[in-house]
Amino acid sequence: MSDNNDSPSRAIAESENYMVWEVTEPDGEVTYHVELGAVTLHFFREEWDEFLQLTKVAASNS
Repeated sequence: MSDNNDSPSRAIAESENYMVWEVTEPDGEVTYHVELGAVTLHFFREEWDEFLQLTKVAASNS
């Protein structure tokens, strides 16, 4: 999951091929990570909120 074993992490969702988790960084900030096979996306809170909004719009238009 996380590259930093010192920071607590929590799985948010997982499927056979994908995973989403959050990490509480040493400074208290929470970061979000989306693993899509060989690619992992990393988000700060504001970016994560925007990404969630984007995926909701995309899902409603499909």
